[in-house]
Amino acid sequence: MAKYNLLILLVVGLVAAVIIIGCVERNLTINTEPQEALVVLNDEEIGTSPVTVSFEWYGDYNVRVSKEGFETLKTHRKLNRPWYDKFPFDFFTMLNPERTIDEYEWTFELAPKKEMSREELIQNAEELKKTASAAD
Repeated sequence: MAKYNLLILLVVGLVAAVIIIGCVERNLTINTEPQEALVVLNDEEIGTSPVTVSFEWYGDYNVRVSKEGFETLKTHRKLNRPWYDKFPFDFFTMLNPERTIDEYEWTFELAPKKEMSREELIQNAEELKKTASAAD
């Protein structure tokens, strides 16, 4: 019985040690050109660029970047899991007494918003008018 209790205590202690000492800090920094653009990551506004957020999972992220006077950029990027965060290496990473920092940086360039000339607006209106009258 004493051996069984000692084994349980040892397992609980190992699990507690893994939870307490082993940590991976994951950060994603998003830069834009120009800076101070609004950044939305997976439909959650995270701030204006440059902005750094922590994340919990790897995979595909939807990114929307907008700034007045520039075209809104809608895209996606993938964060790939590093080798040391895959099974079975992740167990040993958690046992490492030092914090592991996993950092990524994405940069997006915004295009200036195109202003339509008066002639382009009239031409677009005429094309829409023809399309609408053809549908009747």
